[in-house]
Amino acid sequence: MSNHRVAYAYAKSLMELAIERGELEEVYQDFLHLANLAKSNRDLELAMKNPIIPSDKKLKVLKALFATRGATKSTMSFFEIICRKNRENVLIEIAKELQTLYNLHNNIQVAEVTTASKITDDQKAEFIKIVKEISGLETVQLVEKINTELIGGFILRVNDRQLDESLSTKLRILKTQFSQNQYESKLFK
Repeated sequence: MSNHRVAYAYAKSLMELAIERGELEEVYQDFLHLANLAKSNRDLELAMKNPIIPSDKKLKVLKALFATRGATKSTMSFFEIICRKNRENVLIEIAKELQTLYNLHNNIQVAEVTTASKITDDQKAEFIKIVKEISGLETVQLVEKINTELIGGFILRVNDRQLDESLSTKLRILKTQFSQNQYESKLFK
């Protein structure tokens, strides 16, 4: 079974348990914290995936990370189960899958917009309007990224759809069209 499928199965089970216990928000925040820690500290993700480090040491690391912040009993029990089953290598993927399931459960559409410079509030409102039309969901969480190589325009990603209206892409397409040299000289006919 692939790591994605394993992570999805664990995340789904954890979410169902959290809903049943009325702790969905707290568990979600715990795993959001874990995902943010992994994003900001690559060593944490590498340590969780390292087969040489024993599971009990990985559990100690997780307990230490959540000791000051505090975590729900469900989260800590889940960490213990994951470590007991030697599945801590997919823990970060479980956190990402839980975020996706949480958004689906709460009808939140996450969209990513990449622009060459910071967008204004009016532009942000327009992007949110477009995402609402595409997804049919009322709540939109817009992730803004800046990539100066776009020159201008934007790239909007919603689920598996992408709308690329960047100047760099349009210039690349134009360059390809010019390189095909579709011009035929009338002098040689």
